[in-house]
Amino acid sequence: MWGIIPAAGNGTRIQPLAFSKELLPVGSRIDDRDTERPRAISEYLVERMLAAGAGKLCFVISPWKSDIPQYFGGAYGEASIVYAVQDAPRGLCDAIFRALPVVAADEDVVIGLPDTIWFPEDALARLPAGRFSFLLFPVERPELFDAVETDADGRVREVVVKSPRARSHWIWGALRLPGAVLHALHALWQARGRQDEYLGTLVNAWLAAGGEAFGVRAGTSYVDVGTLHGWKTAMALLDGGTPAGPAAFAGKRAAPPRLPGARP
Repeated sequence: MWGIIPAAGNGTRIQPLAFSKELLPVGSRIDDRDTERPRAISEYLVERMLAAGAGKLCFVISPWKSDIPQYFGGAYGEASIVYAVQDAPRGLCDAIFRALPVVAADEDVVIGLPDTIWFPEDALARLPAGRFSFLLFPVERPELFDAVETDADGRVREVVVKSPRARSHWIWGALRLPGAVLHALHALWQARGRQDEYLGTLVNAWLAAGGEAFGVRAGTSYVDVGTLHGWKTAMALLDGGTPAGPAAFAGKRAAPPRLPGARP
């Protein structure tokens, strides 16, 4: 299974940085020499993808983000890594589809955002194989994100993209789908003149054309570390923590008091 990691964004919400936002230090890890070292924010997503069964990763980067290949190299644990280039900022859909040349129709794909931390750690593994499914998380302010409305059976009715009319408090944070569906979404995106910048609007067109997607409410907490406030929230949790619960951080519910593998 492939894990696609769109990492070509400029990170304007948290600039200035001297490195790619995906390498922002959040927490720490112990290396093979038993030395504590900073952990890059994107490592949390990578580890969750591996836990879900991904054995191959594709980072989609911009031409000026050479520090990401320098950091990760050609492998992470048992997973091999390749890189695709998005030569200009054209949105999330364009970034995801840059990975298509390496994705076969008969293998599943997981996709997530590398500047987020979410729980539980195994939530991505709860998405069913061979089905287009979104991993959903509850938030306090869904209008800031892509809210997902589902029916009683979990079928997605609509993705409401960053709108005050959002009625659902569940947003998508990651997804899993067959490679064949990813290729079909790409064909639809091209047929629509590549107008979709956000994945949500493309998914709505997919649903209107008779396609199907499901929402799985397996997430419990979600923190966006792409802003200074989000980074401070994550660091505060690492340094002693706020009890898990409904407290809002940058529009999201609080994560558990300590991130996996981290030390105060």
